[in-house]
Amino acid sequence: MALPRKRTNQSDKREEREKKEFDNKVLDVARVTRVVAGGKRMRFRACVIAGNRNGKIGMGVRKGLDVADAVGKATRTAEKTMISVSLVEGTIPHEVYQKTGAAKLILKPASRGTGIVAGGPIRAVLELAGVQNVAAKILGTNNKINNAQAAIRALSSLRSKEKSRALREIARK
Repeated sequence: MALPRKRTNQSDKREEREKKEFDNKVLDVARVTRVVAGGKRMRFRACVIAGNRNGKIGMGVRKGLDVADAVGKATRTAEKTMISVSLVEGTIPHEVYQKTGAAKLILKPASRGTGIVAGGPIRAVLELAGVQNVAAKILGTNNKINNAQAAIRALSSLRSKEKSRALREIARK
């Protein structure tokens, strides 16, 4: 009988760092099947949003043989695919319209004290990104994954005044 391996101090530190750095939210878990010659193969698909509530957000959609496996894989993918979001005093710098597949999304900046006026997956994305005051409207599909992708793409397309000014200066030269 083999003795259980003792965990190294280095792996413990890595796990602590990973846990503290990002907050995660499981957006969707679905049972999916693939038809093969011998019958049907069932797996689970998980969609996870990860963010630090301070301008960084990521999303992962992965499959696994069980729910825990799928969620773990999706969490790692979400943490690897982080983007930075331009925030101005807790809101977004300008209005943005984003279309991803059939999902259409409008994000508008809001004054202090408004909160997040959004529903479903958009609210989860905005909360984990650290946006405090914003109004959002979903048009088109009700698909959670497409709406979350549209929200992340919309946030990645935001530019602060300084960034826009710098891009114009580069284009002018």
